[in-house]
Amino acid sequence: MESAGAEVCEVLAGRRDRPDAATFAGSGKVEEILAACRLHGAKNVVFDHALTAVQIRNLEKQLSEGGPEVRVYDRTDLILEIFAQRARSHEGKLQVELARLEHLSTRLVRGWTHLERQRGGLSKTGGPGEKQIELDRRMIGERVKKLKERLKKVARVRATQRAARTRSGMLRVSIVGYTNAGKSTLFNRLTRAGAYVADQLFATLDPTTRRTGSSPPSARRWRRPSTPTSCCTWSTAPIPTTRSRSTP
Repeated sequence: MESAGAEVCEVLAGRRDRPDAATFAGSGKVEEILAACRLHGAKNVVFDHALTAVQIRNLEKQLSEGGPEVRVYDRTDLILEIFAQRARSHEGKLQVELARLEHLSTRLVRGWTHLERQRGGLSKTGGPGEKQIELDRRMIGERVKKLKERLKKVARVRATQRAARTRSGMLRVSIVGYTNAGKSTLFNRLTRAGAYVADQLFATLDPTTRRTGSSPPSARRWRRPSTPTSCCTWSTAPIPTTRSRSTP
């Protein structure tokens, strides 16, 4: 939560043999969550589990009843929110938007009143038309298709760059680790690159490349992509060095 820029007011835990089909947590725990929301004036509730669309809808309805609107997020929603805040490159933003839309497409439920069929067709009385949920799915599908086409173009550019690096004959070394494991810190110590470092989950997402001189005098080339895996490339040839690192 702190990584997403939110303040944690209270943490509630519970144990169940199996999740409640309607609200995941059960009626008693939902009442406890509601009381905590009223006490702290919280408008967002995050579950450290995956929730179904129906469970989120029911929870938001119960937690917002008789008070301010409360939004409910599950673990996937929170991670995608952090990704959206951290993405800086064009490719990163496209990937995050695609992931959010694909996630959203599984969350469309018949939970609001404007889903009755709209009038359509050529007759005077009108045909059944499309439900709003069908329109939403169609629009999301069209946007997803466009995003995938744009990402394919980006992938072709990356393939060309990768081929050029391969032809250069440099040895490529990767720094691999989970988020917040210290890859950026290590990268900075090795390359003096000054990459962003923070004690946060998913602090860096986008690939970056830095050129640096390093000892011994025979300069090495290091390359650093800031993607889920950190990558460094170096060569003992007497040429400037590039290094690459990536973050989950």
